[in-house]
Amino acid sequence: MNNFSQRIDKFIEVFIAQNGYTRVVEGLQNTLLIAVTGLIVGIVIGTIIATVRVIPKYRRLPRVLNGICSFYVALFRGTPMVVQLLVGYYVILPIIGVNMNGVQISMIVFGLNSGAYISEIMRSGIQSVDIGQMEAGRAVGLSFGTSMTKIVIPQAVKNILPTLGNEFITLVKETSVVSFVAASDLYVAFNYIGSNSYDFMVPYLVMAAIYIVLVLVISLLVKLLERSLRKSDRRN
Repeated sequence: MNNFSQRIDKFIEVFIAQNGYTRVVEGLQNTLLIAVTGLIVGIVIGTIIATVRVIPKYRRLPRVLNGICSFYVALFRGTPMVVQLLVGYYVILPIIGVNMNGVQISMIVFGLNSGAYISEIMRSGIQSVDIGQMEAGRAVGLSFGTSMTKIVIPQAVKNILPTLGNEFITLVKETSVVSFVAASDLYVAFNYIGSNSYDFMVPYLVMAAIYIVLVLVISLLVKLLERSLRKSDRRN
């Protein structure tokens, strides 16, 4: 017990006296920035891909676009996130001659990766909407695109909201690998504290607790949003 108290004292010393908390705050900010940006980009890309994949394939262009989207999904779902980060940062950026820091490339890669997963989530959500909704929209003179964006997709989002929440939680947890591309996240912050206190037990326990709190907060927000949407449906 006394040994554990000494570990806590060392942690507090580095956390406060040596400004370790500033690194934790920066790491938390980067973690949330990467995850939130990745989710937003993923929703945009995923919605576009899902729409392309449910379009009737009567013409050549939809078939070609569907093939491209299928390849995209297979590529990002078939390779680990850390591999995508390493290839993006150490291979693609030098080839195209673009300067980006680790956080910026992480936001892009997380968005591209999330888009592949959300496209399948969104596609299942679109297919869960009664086909009569699309037919009703077309019957009143709306185009396929307008019917999809104004009628089908809003209903699909309600159906897949819990799954989108799980995707966001996954993104938050996966940010722990961005240190491979020199991005400062929670892992880097607590690894710094552990290195300077010569003890990693307490820093890693605190880091785990922060991740747990983040997941619980996200889960609570998703439940509140679901409840709000159900109330609005009952009023309508």
